[in-house]
Amino acid sequence: MQLSQILQSNAVKTIASCTSKKRLFHEIGDMAESCYGMKPSAVIDALIERENLGPTGVGQGVALPHARLPGVEDVKGIFLRLEKPLNFDAVDRQPVDLVFALIAPENAGVEHLKALALVSRTFRNASVCTKLRANSDPVTLYTILTALESSQAA
Repeated sequence: MQLSQILQSNAVKTIASCTSKKRLFHEIGDMAESCYGMKPSAVIDALIERENLGPTGVGQGVALPHARLPGVEDVKGIFLRLEKPLNFDAVDRQPVDLVFALIAPENAGVEHLKALALVSRTFRNASVCTKLRANSDPVTLYTILTALESSQAA
């Protein structure tokens, strides 16, 4: 699995300001609708429900909110770069500025876990995070996220 298989180029965005986790989830819901045809309220509710089980802020300014939804056929990703970091109740108590949301089919056990592992590995790479934080253009951000595939394949 590669990031380009779960992340469309139009599902990448920089947000100037976001005031809360709930507002962020609304932004993700809106993007899920425009990029993948998902119902925004279903996405928002599923993300909030998952977040209530435990925060998805994994540390180092990164959050990986994720949820499973009925009617979704494949794992889909949405990447948001926040210009103003947001309190996300992360494990290291640091605010979050890089957010990669995953929406998976309701019964996607292994595929969901593979996607989560792939995204987690990508964001553990300090060089990738530094490049993402240094750029705000969505095309550049998408290229940074998917460029690893070319270098790993070579």
